[in-house]
Amino acid sequence: MEFRQLGHSGLKVPVLSFGTGTFGGKGELFKDWGSTDVAEATKLLDICLEAGCNFFDTADVYSQGVSEEILGKAIGTKRDQVLISTKATFRTGPGHNDLGSSRHHLIKACEASLRRLNTDYIDVYHLHGFDAITPIEEVLSTLDDLVRSGKIRYIACSNFSGWHLMKSLDVSRRYGWARYVAHQAYYSLIGREFEWELMPLAVDQNVGTMVWSPLGWGRLTGKIRRGQPLPKDSRLHNTAEYGPPVDDEYLYKVVDALDEVAKETGKSVPQIALNWLLQRPSVANVVIGARNEEQLRANLAAASFNLTAEQVRKLDDASDLTPIYPYWHQRQFVERNPLPVRCPEAPSVFPREKVAAGK
Repeated sequence: MEFRQLGHSGLKVPVLSFGTGTFGGKGELFKDWGSTDVAEATKLLDICLEAGCNFFDTADVYSQGVSEEILGKAIGTKRDQVLISTKATFRTGPGHNDLGSSRHHLIKACEASLRRLNTDYIDVYHLHGFDAITPIEEVLSTLDDLVRSGKIRYIACSNFSGWHLMKSLDVSRRYGWARYVAHQAYYSLIGREFEWELMPLAVDQNVGTMVWSPLGWGRLTGKIRRGQPLPKDSRLHNTAEYGPPVDDEYLYKVVDALDEVAKETGKSVPQIALNWLLQRPSVANVVIGARNEEQLRANLAAASFNLTAEQVRKLDDASDLTPIYPYWHQRQFVERNPLPVRCPEAPSVFPREKVAAGK
């Protein structure tokens, strides 16, 4: 398993981490993700460690905290062998202060996560979303205090806009506080909006990207194709409204390209989709999920090969969409406004004939 440096930090993480959203199955959303118990979780964790994947991602809202509890029990005596990532900010109770990134809520949430995980420290602590009500200075000073106390090692964020992240980095720099070393964001072959602003920011500011839902909310499993009904076991039956919207014809076009590359390589559609992400700028880690041993082993194998430049180009062509303003306009100025995914590496994104014509 390849390890990469996590943004502006000294921490090395495997290119794949195991997301534990399937642990517990408590609540309307998570029961459709999976209901992995402690025994099965322990088995899956051991498979990950055997493959060199020692990074496990969870959140305090996954199955109302049960995911953290199961992960903590599955880790058991192996705490010194693993890295744990968890998150806070979303609502955890009915009270006025049971949500957000206030000093009150973050300290309470962190201590609750430590108890559920049965650990003294959290390796990477994410804010699950941006709190526009709490002053950024309050948020970051609290996180800095948690780092200095030894309860967390590194701080990260998730689902931030570009200005959310840049303003936070500036505040940390101004006061000498701990800075976000990673941004856990949605990115997939059918969700490339991340490339428009968040990827250039990540590259410029050295913020490592941890990718969530790399298979497009279950749409790139290889089971969804044109003219066929959704598989009976697809979580999209009950959870599509919670995930990113995707036009059907666009999805089928991308799946056709994935099928073609899969035939060329002898790999599965999900493995191709995951491997494509591992070759993108700023990506330090891709969070994979699995309901069972078979799925887990297959997803772990996605890090065992590399797509060719031509295969990447084929997938880029199929999945490229015209961005919204000002990003479509910025594509016309690559000579002085280069973006991470650009003509030399991915000609499909910036066609050579348009660049040559100054368009």
